[in-house]
Amino acid sequence: MSEPQPASSRRGLARRLTVQALYQWLVNETQPERMLQQFREEDSLGRADVDYFKALLHGCVRESGMLTDTFNEYLDRKLEQLDRVEDAVLMLGSYELMFCPDVPWKVVVNESVNLCKMFGAED
Repeated sequence: MSEPQPASSRRGLARRLTVQALYQWLVNETQPERMLQQFREEDSLGRADVDYFKALLHGCVRESGMLTDTFNEYLDRKLEQLDRVEDAVLMLGSYELMFCPDVPWKVVVNESVNLCKMFGAED
């Protein structure tokens, strides 16, 4: 019998899926409901916190303009020069910082760095 995963680990999986879904949305404008259906069909959700994943995905897409405007002023290069993975991670991290007050900012920053290491380019 396997032990249940801690909520933080389930949320970490939800964040990873959210970055993948946001990347897909940024690249080819796949709608969130279609991505959710696709992730279910491919059994990609695994042990992720599905409700958190849905909330993050829908929230990031809904608030994408405001999120981008918010972090854009702090970039050291033009928004168009960002890799789509970087864009997705910044969008997710910004969303959590602004709309998920129950998540400590240190967790958001740490998770964002880990997601960049996992999905981002070496440089």
